Amino acid sequence: MIVACSSDSEPSSAVEPDERGELPEMSVYQLPGIWTNQDNEDFPLEELRGKVTVMVMIYTSCKAACPRLISDMRRIEKQVPEKYKSEVQYVMVSIDPETDTPEKMKEFSIENEMADEKWIFIRSTEENTREFATVLAVNYKRISPIDFSHSNIISVFDKDGVMQYQQEGLDLKHEKTIRTITELAGNG
Repeated sequence: MIVACSSDSEPSSAVEPDERGELPEMSVYQLPGIWTNQDNEDFPLEELRGKVTVMVMIYTSCKAACPRLISDMRRIEKQVPEKYKSEVQYVMVSIDPETDTPEKMKEFSIENEMADEKWIFIRSTEENTREFATVLAVNYKRISPIDFSHSNIISVFDKDGVMQYQQEGLDLKHEKTIRTITELAGNG
């Protein structure tokens, strides 16, 4: 079972990749299911392995919190020291896979100037999305045909998909998040 660390927890030491290629037991990449990115490519989560991953759950038609979460992700990316930028990827997980088609996610990534390879938008089935949200301690609920109420949590995972830190809230300064990313990126 994967357990999320609290938002106040300090990053633990990064788990070194197993030389046999096995994922650590606590890796989010152990979750089953196929995901689809903004380029309409299907893959298991394990394909995200190898870089520090900063992840948030959003939906592209959101007009309230999600634009602020996207803005927070962009601020985080800008604050990561240049020497670590190639070791970090930013993943936006859709909580509305019905609306967030690959085409819609691609359009959103271009509109938000997040179209290069470090920005990854993914969606899956409702079941896979719910399971993933549970692992990240993200709550979400449809409140109208086009809107959701949801947690505002940004999670940081090491290169093997083990959660190391979470920040909750909007428009934060991100010091602990940047420190965690930098420490994890510097360990590999």
